[in-house]
Amino acid sequence: MQKFSKLRWAAFLVLLVWPAWIPCPESAASDDAAYRLGVGDMVKISILAGGEEQVAKEMVVGDTGDVTVPFIGKLTAAGLTINELEKQIVPPLARDFFVEPQVHLQIIEYHSLQFFISGAVKEPGVFSLDFIPTIMDLIAKAGGVTQERGNLAYVLRGMKAPIIMAQDKTLENLDAEVPTQSIAGTKPIIVDLKRLLDEGDMTENIRLATGDTIYIPPGTKLDQAATKIYVQGKVKTPGVFEYQPGMTALAACIMAGGFDKFSAPNRARVIRRTSTERTIITINLKKVQTGDEPDLPLQPGDRIHIPESWL
Repeated sequence: MQKFSKLRWAAFLVLLVWPAWIPCPESAASDDAAYRLGVGDMVKISILAGGEEQVAKEMVVGDTGDVTVPFIGKLTAAGLTINELEKQIVPPLARDFFVEPQVHLQIIEYHSLQFFISGAVKEPGVFSLDFIPTIMDLIAKAGGVTQERGNLAYVLRGMKAPIIMAQDKTLENLDAEVPTQSIAGTKPIIVDLKRLLDEGDMTENIRLATGDTIYIPPGTKLDQAATKIYVQGKVKTPGVFEYQPGMTALAACIMAGGFDKFSAPNRARVIRRTSTERTIITINLKKVQTGDEPDLPLQPGDRIHIPESWL
């Protein structure tokens, strides 16, 4: 009888902590609802009418961003959520084919998910995945954290690729404006790595979104640093930051809140002074984010300037 009671108590404890570490179907469904489709993603479509399933088929988002929908033909899917795509499909079906049709979409394969991670991880870089990862999943893909990692991770979300590139003006005129598509920045999401990795608190294990940029600073405490880094121009929170070993240009911009709405990160400048000279280093931080160019290691006293763009 005593053994049976212990088993019942163990089962009760499992049920009690279940939501903290087992993802539920509703959570996965919520992720799909917020996810925006991209090239290569595979979606299953089910069309019901008259109480019966009329068709069930798999659709792939092509290189042009379109899917071929049964009865209708090609529709633009890239950039839409599955709920938004459903709303595009129902009207032509109801107009030309069925009475009160119902459309259900389900993402069955992800092929457009990309994430960038840098800082105190063993294999920083861009990762293309076929599933929506948590921050722990991405850290694992990057080989895990290094011994020097700090207690916080910065997750920058909502960055868009520039679509118009323009000629630079003179390097000396750091405030010159050049026509370009802006990058929308948001304040970074801060993850407590001490709670997540050291204490096993899964509430810090946030689900990432495609395009997220993650920076994990080294463990040097800010109040122990002796020199400064300056981030100026079109970032969310320009200011002065304590230099940390291993800090890069993109990491400093992430810590400054990310790029502002009217920024031109493809024309970023790093102004570096020594006792005898002043050097201006140009860097395309958008290409750094996508892994097409290496990031720039900073030195104490560096000033990063993100110029303004024209729409």
